[in-house]
Amino acid sequence: MLKTVLITGSNKGIGYETARQLGQRGFKVFLSGRNEVRVNQSLQKIRNEGIDADKLIMDVSDLESVQEAAFEFSKRNIKLDVLINNAAILLQEDRSLLCNDPNIIERTIQTNSLGVINVSKEFLKFIPKGGRIINISSSGGAMSDEVGGWSPAYCVYKAGVNMITKQLAFELLSKNISVNSLCPGWVQTDMGGQSATRNVKKGAETPVWLASDAPQSLTGKFFRDMKEIPW
Repeated sequence: MLKTVLITGSNKGIGYETARQLGQRGFKVFLSGRNEVRVNQSLQKIRNEGIDADKLIMDVSDLESVQEAAFEFSKRNIKLDVLINNAAILLQEDRSLLCNDPNIIERTIQTNSLGVINVSKEFLKFIPKGGRIINISSSGGAMSDEVGGWSPAYCVYKAGVNMITKQLAFELLSKNISVNSLCPGWVQTDMGGQSATRNVKKGAETPVWLASDAPQSLTGKFFRDMKEIPW
């Protein structure tokens, strides 16, 4: 039976590569982003590979936009087997929690943490028993790692994503919907930069595994390279 996946922030980078790989595995893919021109370009590109794909224009930092996207999805009258919360921002001005402009903090939490909650809440109605929610986090959000002194607001709210994951996993356990976080590693994307140590194919490896091959019983956990890691 055809499975469906929605990936936020998937017009480029890890999100797009994850969509491409899942599409090659037979998933119907919904690309999503806030820039319609870029989403349309990516949609055409992925369709040119013979992948069954559609789009949802959505700004995860704007609750009204998320609700409108959920309404548009409802018109398809289909289930959503996998939701991947990938959209995130990392602002160049993010250098110090004490010195950052408050706007930097607000924009970061609105996208990187509240966006995950709002998208999960609004699209939950489409996710059946046995469905999956996958949140793209970062080693920067791991409390077990040393603080690296880079993009502190980003790291704080990725730690928030990990706690959101644990809370949602608990709340959705009775519905048999698994919820997990992952660290893709330092990946060569617009966010990661070209000096990063991993290509996007490697960065997409774990989300593709969690969406397709990982045991459904795995929930409320944090992964890198398809292995559980400490929070």
